[in-house]
Amino acid sequence: MYYETIGQMKKMLGQLDKWLEAAATFAQSKAFDSSLFLGFRLAPDQFGFARQVQAACDTAKVAAARLAGKDAPTHADTEQTIDDLRARVATVIAYLGQFSARDFDGAAARVVTQPRWEGKVMTGADYFREHAVPNFFFHLTHAYAILRHNGVNLGKRDYLGSLSLRAP
Repeated sequence: MYYETIGQMKKMLGQLDKWLEAAATFAQSKAFDSSLFLGFRLAPDQFGFARQVQAACDTAKVAAARLAGKDAPTHADTEQTIDDLRARVATVIAYLGQFSARDFDGAAARVVTQPRWEGKVMTGADYFREHAVPNFFFHLTHAYAILRHNGVNLGKRDYLGSLSLRAP
């Protein structure tokens, strides 16, 4: 689970940082405060942009910590600017960088729980596949969609980032 948990989530958080930079550049080019993005949302009953970024970051760090049997660092959710969000993303990428493959030995069979599961548990493998990965990409994709919806020039390549392409 090391590569799947750490490698891909780190890569996608790196893409998120690029989207945040693009949002700041877009706002500057249109002469508005980029902090306005933080409250934007796709639907009235959905998290705003800042919370989508926070949730993607939280899902990545908590998934890594739970699967490795460690405690995740906490964040206060007080970001007020694009730069604040970029700092949070950088902090989570650095945290994920502290893990090694050995940290995930036995992760598939580890028992995982969280308070809102009301005493129920999952194996690490089920947690990773059924909760962590879908939740991470749900919030990441909504952050991307909010920026796109509000005019930031992002495309599929910006979402995917570099690919491990090679000659056959």
